[in-house]
Amino acid sequence: MILMSPPCQPFTRIGLQGDISDPRAKSFLYILDILPRLQKTPSYILLENVKGFESSEAREALISTLQKCGYTYQEFLLSPTCLGIPNSRLRYFLIAKLQNEPFSFQTTSQILDEFPSSISVGPDCTGTDYCLGGDSQATMDQNLSSHPCGTNALPDKTLLYKLETAEELKRKQIQNNDSSVHMLKDFLEENIEMSDYFLPPKSLLRYALILDIVKPTSRRSTCFTKGYGHYVEGTGSVLQTATDVEIDSVYKTLDSLTEEKKLEKLSSLKMRYFTPREIANLHGFPADFGFPGKTSIKQQYRLLGNSLNVHMVSNLITILLQSH
Repeated sequence: MILMSPPCQPFTRIGLQGDISDPRAKSFLYILDILPRLQKTPSYILLENVKGFESSEAREALISTLQKCGYTYQEFLLSPTCLGIPNSRLRYFLIAKLQNEPFSFQTTSQILDEFPSSISVGPDCTGTDYCLGGDSQATMDQNLSSHPCGTNALPDKTLLYKLETAEELKRKQIQNNDSSVHMLKDFLEENIEMSDYFLPPKSLLRYALILDIVKPTSRRSTCFTKGYGHYVEGTGSVLQTATDVEIDSVYKTLDSLTEEKKLEKLSSLKMRYFTPREIANLHGFPADFGFPGKTSIKQQYRLLGNSLNVHMVSNLITILLQSH
């Protein structure tokens, strides 16, 4: 079996998108070069990468090589929300096996945005047809359009107090109302020194309107990247720990306040970063997982931001090894 997660930088949507011309793709292309020449071809292959890989030249080279070597394969775009885990981490996956051992489900040339409905997967998805579909935009759009408020309407008294569209806010509300997904509180640490993780005043004032704020009772969080804890914008959600304070009451008057009063209002929410252990919990790392003693908090965030969800990989390996 080959399990691989090639460097993602050539394919990230915010990068240069150098694809196969990026030097960091060389190790992956080397694997594709030697695969047809191996005396004993591996029976199974699992590959993970970022969304964007599915439209790359590297992916075309991969599919061509797999077909040449006699593999059947299935591609996926999946997020942990599909397993009831309240964290969006949309990733491309491919599983492949030699054609003399067919898959236990009907493969398709389409990229699937959920696990095959005939397969029982865990920890919480039980093989039913309902899944969040890996945060696929089509699934979200369908949910939004079927909602009585539609995509462009919101319930009365709803405030768009942050830099988000009505559609984004509605998507978050739908996610938080999805009882098939755990609440974040199931993944949080107890008895931590919260003050160590509070957002500094400068970050509160500068990024107040773009923070993705969640509560312990929320059923969603955004993807945690390697810049989490160091950068604020687009690196992951922050946790509002003052659950008795209404966020609307804080944000609706911010524009009219002095900087001092604004900071006082924002500080009342007691927003903090998720701890590395909490992110590891969302990733499915076991309770006895830990970092070497000298690993700094910043390094831990970087490593976790570059990691992947254990439950996703576990289920894909299970599916890969199931016989027809």
